[in-house]
Amino acid sequence: MSTNEDTTLPAPPPAAAPAAVPAERDRLAPGDGTVIALLLVSAFVVILNETIMGVALPRLMADLGITAATGQWLTTGFMLTMAVVIPATGFIMERFRLRQVFVAAMSLFSLGTAIAAVAPGFELLLVGRIVQASGTAVMMPLLMTTALTLVPAASRGRTMGMISVVISVAPAIGPTISGIILNSLSWRWMFIIVLPIALIALGLGTWKVRNVTAPRHARLDVLSLLLSAVGFGGLIYGLSSLGESATGHAPVAPWVPVLVGVLALAAFVRRQFGLQRTSGALMDLRVFANRSFTVSTIVLVTSFMGLFGTLIVLPIFLQTVLELGSLETGLLLLPGGAAMGVLSPVVGRLFDRYGPRPLVTPGAVLVSGALWLLTTLHAGTPAGMVVAVHTLLSVGLAFMFTPLFTSALGSLRAELYGHGSAIVGTVQQLAGAAGTALFVTVLSTTSADSLAGGATALHATADGVRSAFVWGGVISLVALALSLLVRRPPLVPGPRTPVH
Repeated sequence: MSTNEDTTLPAPPPAAAPAAVPAERDRLAPGDGTVIALLLVSAFVVILNETIMGVALPRLMADLGITAATGQWLTTGFMLTMAVVIPATGFIMERFRLRQVFVAAMSLFSLGTAIAAVAPGFELLLVGRIVQASGTAVMMPLLMTTALTLVPAASRGRTMGMISVVISVAPAIGPTISGIILNSLSWRWMFIIVLPIALIALGLGTWKVRNVTAPRHARLDVLSLLLSAVGFGGLIYGLSSLGESATGHAPVAPWVPVLVGVLALAAFVRRQFGLQRTSGALMDLRVFANRSFTVSTIVLVTSFMGLFGTLIVLPIFLQTVLELGSLETGLLLLPGGAAMGVLSPVVGRLFDRYGPRPLVTPGAVLVSGALWLLTTLHAGTPAGMVVAVHTLLSVGLAFMFTPLFTSALGSLRAELYGHGSAIVGTVQQLAGAAGTALFVTVLSTTSADSLAGGATALHATADGVRSAFVWGGVISLVALALSLLVRRPPLVPGPRTPVH
C-alpha cells in the first residue's frame, strides 16, 4: 500500500494520456487570474490584522483604562475566534458558492473593522475584533482552495508563493504598520485606514469573483462544530494563558482549558472518523493518510512556532533591553518582512522547476542557524545585528513556506482541498499560540529566576530572551530533520467544474 495515496477513499480513475489533457490546463483560464488576485489582496488585508494590536497595547491601556491582561484579549480573542471558525470552513466551501462565501467573509471583516474604529470602550472594541476574525478565518482556506482548483498543478508553486506572502508576511509586518500609525495618529486609525480598502475589495469581489466551484448538499454536524469549538478554543486559550501564568497573572490555571481542549479534541477526532464513512465529517481527517500532507504539515507547525514566537520576543528585547521605541522596533523588523515578501514568489517559481527538497532543507538550515544566533543576544548587541539575523530567519522561512504549502495541499485530491486548507489553517493558529506560549513562558520564568538571583531587570530580560531562543533552536532541529522527508506532489490536475 503506497503511503502517498489516500487509501481510505476509492482509487481515482487512471490518468489520461498526456495528449488527452486539454491545452488550457497548462495555464489559467480567462478571468481566473483576476479572481485569484482579488482573493490575494483581500486575504492580505484581513490577515494583517491578526498581529496589528501587539504594539498598540500600551496606548490602548492608557486610552481605555485597562490592564495588560485585559488588553491581551484583543489578540487572544481574535485567535480564539479563528480557531473556532476555521474548522467549519471545509463544510462552508462545500455547501456554498465561491461568491457567496467571499461576500460573507469580507462583509463580516468590514463590519468588524467599522465597529472597532468607532468603539467607545474596550468591550465594543473586542466585539469588533471578534467579528473581524470571523471573516478572516474564512478567507485563507477560501483562497487556498480556489487557487488549487483553478491553477494547473505544474505551475501552482508561483501562486502558492503569493499565498505565502499573505500567510507569513502580513502577520510579520503588522507590528511595523502599527508602529508607524501610532507614531503620529490615534489607535483608531489602524482600523480607519483599513476600512476603505476592505470595502473596495468587497465591491470589486462582488463584481468580479465568479463561481468557479460546484457546491453540493452537505449536512452540518452540530455536535462536531461544538466539539471543535471547545477543543481548539480550549487549546488556544490555555496556551495563550501560559505566559500570564508564568508571571502569576493568569485568571485561571492554564492546564484546565488545555485539558478540556484535549478531551474535546479527542472526542471530535473520534466522531470525525465515524462521520467520514458517510462523507458527513466537519473536518475530513483522511487527508492525514497522505504522507506528503502529514510531513509537510508537521514541518509547517514547527516553522510557525518559530515565526510567532520570534514576533513576540524580538520586540520585547528591542524595547526592554535595547530601549528602543515602538516605531524604531517596527522599522527594524521591516527588512525581514520585506525579504520574505520579495522571495516568496521567486521560491514559488523555483518550486515549479526543482520541487520542494532543494528549497525546504536549505531554508530549514537558515532558520535553525538564525534561531541559534539569536541565543547570543545581550544588552550590548548592536541593533544592526538583530536586523541581520531576523532577515536571515525570514529568508529561511520564505524558502520553506511556499514549498510546504504546495506539497501539503497539492498532494490531495480535489474533493479534499477544502478540508486540507481548513486543517492547515487550524494548525497554523495552534502553532502560533504554542510558539508564543513557549517563548513567553520561558522568557518570563528565566527572567524571574535571574531577578531572584540579583540581576537587574534589563539583564534578567536578556537572559529570558536567550533561553526562549534556545528552545526555538531545539524545535528548529526537528524541522530540519523532517525537511529531508518532504516530497513533490504528483503533477495530476484535479477536476475543475466552473459554475457561472
